[in-house]
Amino acid sequence: MQKRLLFTILIAIFLMACDANIEQVNDDVNEDITEETINDEDRSQPSSNGETENKNTDKADKQQKNEESDNETDDLSQLDVHYIDAGQADATLFQYADDDENYTILYDTGDWGKNDVINYLSEQDFSNIDLIIVSHPHADHIGQLADIVYTYDVSEVWMSENTSSSKTYQQAMEAIDESDTTYHEPQAGEVYDIGPMTIEIIHPNSLTGDLNEDSVAALFTYGEIGLLFTGDAYKDQELEMIERTDIEADILQLGHHGSDTSSDPKFIDAVQPDIAIYSAGKDNSYGHPHKEVVERIQNAGITLYGTDVHGTIVVTTNGDDYTVETKEDGTISPKDTQSVTRENDVTEETSSGDCIDINEASSDELQQIIHIGPARAEDILDMRPFQSIDDLTDIDGIGDARIDDIKSEDKACIGG
Repeated sequence: MQKRLLFTILIAIFLMACDANIEQVNDDVNEDITEETINDEDRSQPSSNGETENKNTDKADKQQKNEESDNETDDLSQLDVHYIDAGQADATLFQYADDDENYTILYDTGDWGKNDVINYLSEQDFSNIDLIIVSHPHADHIGQLADIVYTYDVSEVWMSENTSSSKTYQQAMEAIDESDTTYHEPQAGEVYDIGPMTIEIIHPNSLTGDLNEDSVAALFTYGEIGLLFTGDAYKDQELEMIERTDIEADILQLGHHGSDTSSDPKFIDAVQPDIAIYSAGKDNSYGHPHKEVVERIQNAGITLYGTDVHGTIVVTTNGDDYTVETKEDGTISPKDTQSVTRENDVTEETSSGDCIDINEASSDELQQIIHIGPARAEDILDMRPFQSIDDLTDIDGIGDARIDDIKSEDKACIGG
């Protein structure tokens, strides 16, 4: 009897010990599962304050994306953007690399009667150009394209669908046709990646036939830095751009060489640039940049640079921040434009007895020539250079009789 009682007590003690161990194991397992579940809920399940939790999650996602973007920016090589001093013309060179691949892009190509742009390019370290964008076929933007295409291995040239009867334009198109260069006519909404550079075309959406109005405008984005170019587009086109897409950029090239035909206040507000740069010739007869544009930019707290004052301007960026280096030191102040040829004013710069070079004169200067009004002056600007006064018969409404009048007046000439 005692043995059986003892055996029963031992069995009970053994079972109690086993229960205790099982309970301890279960407690440990339950504790682990509970911790994992809480962590999962924290990551993916809304709490009682579900809306706020989701917002925090969105912020976390955005933060992660920003961190990824920052990492990508950290990997970017140096981009150099050369706003070339091309006188009363435009030319901007982009140079950058991605791993072992080098990239070169050119926006506009300087004036037809000079070789300053191609000389500047020859000083840089490259032999091929990935892309040339010509904003429009006026001679101060397409001027040296033919020479550049003949000198370098150019992969692509982009221009608007507009054409011109000028010899400069014809020579440029012949150069493209004779080379292996791809030709494209971009429109608003097209987006391209050339290595780590993104180019968004923001104008034109459709053509008006006016070369300035239909300028190819592009937003270049490198990492977090945006650079905007609009050619010679006018205020109406600028307002179309801001309705079409987000055009905020760190650096803006002022439209039409700083003319008051461009840089609408609403446009400047939409771009919100830190820096504005214009390209213009020193003491040019157009009065560029116009006083009201300079005041508008400076009153907005935007740092202003100009090739007429600073020479070639080079912006260097790693995609995150940037520096600006100028060839010359100088300060831009609003000019008194009363003594400069503008609108329909005639000034002492072009007295009636002076020779008016039809290949160099401004629209207002051209209109001092007999039979040349605003429309014909614009046609001359589009079609020049001319080899002789007789070539003005290419202008609509100018025949042999009017050529005789122009020669008799002895104002018009062809510069040497």
